[in-house]
Amino acid sequence: MTLQWQAAWVAVTTHPLFSVGVTLLAYQLGMTIYERARKVYLQPFLISVVTVISVLLACGVPYELYRTNTTLLTLLLGPATVALAVPLFLNLERIRQLFGPIMLTLLVAGTVTTLLGVVLGWLFGISEQLLMTLTPKSATSPIAMLVAEEIGGIAALAAVFVLLTGVLGAILGPVLLTRFGVQHPAARGMALGLTAHAVGTAQALQEGEECGAFSALAMSLMGVATAVLLPLVVTLLR
Repeated sequence: MTLQWQAAWVAVTTHPLFSVGVTLLAYQLGMTIYERARKVYLQPFLISVVTVISVLLACGVPYELYRTNTTLLTLLLGPATVALAVPLFLNLERIRQLFGPIMLTLLVAGTVTTLLGVVLGWLFGISEQLLMTLTPKSATSPIAMLVAEEIGGIAALAAVFVLLTGVLGAILGPVLLTRFGVQHPAARGMALGLTAHAVGTAQALQEGEECGAFSALAMSLMGVATAVLLPLVVTLLR
């Protein structure tokens, strides 16, 4: 009887619906906790990640199997990203009015946030390979992984740096912006999108449609700039 229960348990935990269900329930749990507590450090993304990891470890489900079983959810990331164009379209006139400041912010803030990571890494004496892995940390994971690999970094580790950057940016960003008196939705959105990419954009959408639109725009522009300019700059400096 025990062997039958073990076989049944293995069959349940290895089924694709188990991994998908755990992911969706973890996200719903994160959203519920955040909406009730309204604490910036209780990010739904962070709670979801911790919950999924805990369940997988407790059930003995290897990550490779989980990744395979959640392929459908991964495919849906594409349409979800494209859906960010909706708030952009709704705020298109506002974006046109602020086109100059947007480009200036991208140039200055994008350069500073990239150089800051490089300088801090260099001061702490990390290796060149690790430094190249850290450099594209403010872009979204797919872009950061490709760029890191192209300039001599480690793609898998780049995804970890992106994750940490996004979570810390979404947690500390709104607090710091409020502390320094930054209240304009467009300015807050640009700051969150440039520094904390998709996780920051999710936080910006919580603050409002305009804030989310400018965050999505900043995230997109930062991703394009990182993919096009960063490999070129690194090649020229070597």
